[in-house]
Amino acid sequence: MSPKTINEHLDHKYGKEGSATRDKFIEEAQAHIIAEMLKAARKEANLTQQELADRLQVKRTYISKIERAVSDIRLSTLKKIVEQGLGGKLHIHLEL
Repeated sequence: MSPKTINEHLDHKYGKEGSATRDKFIEEAQAHIIAEMLKAARKEANLTQQELADRLQVKRTYISKIERAVSDIRLSTLKKIVEQGLGGKLHIHLEL
C-alpha cells in the first residue's frame, strides 16, 4: 500500500514519530531549513559568501558549509551571522 499523506510517507520512510530514525530526519530537515533561510537572507542582502565571510572574519568555505547544512551550527554562530554579518536580529521562539 502506497502512502496517501505526507505523514504516512514519513512514517513509512523514517519511522513513526518519536522513533530514533524519525527524530534524526527531523533534526536534519530543520538544519536544512535554517541553512536555506541564511542563504536567502544573504542573497537578499546582496552579499556573496566571500563578502559575508569577510564581515565575520571567517573563511568562505565555512559559510558554504553552513549554507549546505554540512555541519551543525551553534546558536552563538547563528546569532553572529544574522546580527553582525547580515545586520538583522535573531529571534527564537520556544513552545512548551
